[in-house]
Amino acid sequence: MSATEESRRAALDPAVLGFDPDALRARYRAERDRRLRPDGSEQYQATTGEFGYYADDPHVEPGFDREPLHDHVEVLVVGGGFGGLTAAARLVERGFSDVRVVEKAGDFGGTWYWNRYPGVHCDIESYIYLPLLEELGSLPDWKYSPGSEIRGHAQAIGHHFGLYANACFQTEVTDVEWDESATRWTVRTDRGDVMTARYVVVSSGPFSRPKLPGLPGIETFRGHTFHTSRWDYDYTGGDANGGMHKLADKRVAVIGTGATAIQCVPHLGQDAAHLYVFQRTPSSVDERGNRPTDREWAATLTPGWQRERRENFLTLVTGGHAEQDLVGDRWTDSVQTLRAIMPSGDNAIPEAETDGELLAELADFAKMNSIRSRVEDVVEDPATAEALKPWYRRMCKRPTFSDTYLPTFNRPNVTLVDTGGAGVERITERGLVSGGVEYEVDCIVFATGFDLGAGPVAAAARTVRGRDGRSLAEHWSTGLKTLHGFYSHGFPNYFRLGASQNATSVNFAHVLDEQSVHVAEVIAAARDRGARYVEPSEQAEAAWVATIREKEQYSKEFFEQCTPSYYNNEGKPRQRSESYGGGPVEFYRLLRTWRAETGMTDVLVEGDER
Repeated sequence: MSATEESRRAALDPAVLGFDPDALRARYRAERDRRLRPDGSEQYQATTGEFGYYADDPHVEPGFDREPLHDHVEVLVVGGGFGGLTAAARLVERGFSDVRVVEKAGDFGGTWYWNRYPGVHCDIESYIYLPLLEELGSLPDWKYSPGSEIRGHAQAIGHHFGLYANACFQTEVTDVEWDESATRWTVRTDRGDVMTARYVVVSSGPFSRPKLPGLPGIETFRGHTFHTSRWDYDYTGGDANGGMHKLADKRVAVIGTGATAIQCVPHLGQDAAHLYVFQRTPSSVDERGNRPTDREWAATLTPGWQRERRENFLTLVTGGHAEQDLVGDRWTDSVQTLRAIMPSGDNAIPEAETDGELLAELADFAKMNSIRSRVEDVVEDPATAEALKPWYRRMCKRPTFSDTYLPTFNRPNVTLVDTGGAGVERITERGLVSGGVEYEVDCIVFATGFDLGAGPVAAAARTVRGRDGRSLAEHWSTGLKTLHGFYSHGFPNYFRLGASQNATSVNFAHVLDEQSVHVAEVIAAARDRGARYVEPSEQAEAAWVATIREKEQYSKEFFEQCTPSYYNNEGKPRQRSESYGGGPVEFYRLLRTWRAETGMTDVLVEGDER
């Protein structure tokens, strides 16, 4: 054995590391295996039929009606969440005044419009999550904003950029069709509108379609039920800050222990007579450490601070190097975790022999060990603490952050029902059954997330018809085909924001802002050059698809080893990724270079305007 190999083995010795990597891998596999289900994502059901009322908007007065519109706008934006809002704002910045946002909710906000459950907060620092802070000259009151503050910021964007005047709320787009002779889109809605637009930008996120567990007997329960995204304060009392006094004599069950449950469970535990938390897979719960904004610090900020802070965070959470950690939270401490566990001195692994994937795994093991140790430190009952420990790689599920969730299980009126990975067996007229035991309750709260769709082809609007009446779904029938993820050949002046065939990160508001800037710059260039329309050539589209394949860093094996979640399609990971393998830092640099150096000649079709 060479000296290098001896050094490597010594460095990876459990006695040196403080843990046994092989033992952890085996435990992770065992925990995954007992949670695998043959039905995968089919274990959930849509909110249709008897549960169709979930599609209603509880935040508006019933009976809204208006006269159908038959008019023309320069740019029509579909979606009033942060993607649509930011796209519209960036277009206004570039001199477009005739911009209309069409949104099926009653106001701007997207997922923050629908989700108003007790304790709802953002898990990304608000100074880098909330878009356009510098443009609005505002700062949030908290490092991690509550939902009401985020929703208010969305509305402030709408007012600041004059988007309310032309917006269509409580309106859903049903049909989008390209008119080649007029060089414009015809857009129809469920309100009878027949609008035309030169450009259409779509940012209709999926976090508004709640899903329910497909449990036998769900329709037979005689008590009260609701989904967290349609929280029923008429039943519970209180508001997003808690104070649900109407639950004082109620037995409440929560199904689900993801990011939403982490936030609402502490309030339910405080207010309900008894709370049962039904757990299939525990979340990783790290420290939150929320605090009010330091106004003295805020006074030191200089122009460009938000971009700098966002890019610093993005660099660190995607494995890059930065001299300083500006955000300094539990998202960005993985680098410090790696440095802490890596042996030094005689036992150091030689740099030339360093295996990046191995080092990342070791850092992950150390991080998750600290998460599990925190459970032991906080939760008093040893059996409950053991059940709350997450046994999987950190990014197998969305990490969560809370200083109040784990202590809730020390309350005498709170019971963790750990289902051993099997989930709830069925629902009866009186309650829920797990492990053959029926738990009688008065109310069931479904913290079961949203219907994210089965992939880009299934998610594509089949009523989007481009040149020659060809639908977008038909164009993608053999695989997603775009340039940079935003536009496709045969669909002029049609732009999509989202995560496909570009790059993403955990701070998705930053992703949407970068995309919005790009789309606004492309549309502005088309206007300034008198281009008839924006459309990638077949060659440019094919070249980008080839680039996606060549740079693909997707590890199906990694996701196969993960515990089931929506991250890996409930244990059935897709065959390939549609993400740009170079990562978001490289991708955004690529976009800026493309705009500056190529003249965008592969998308702008120049000629006389019609």
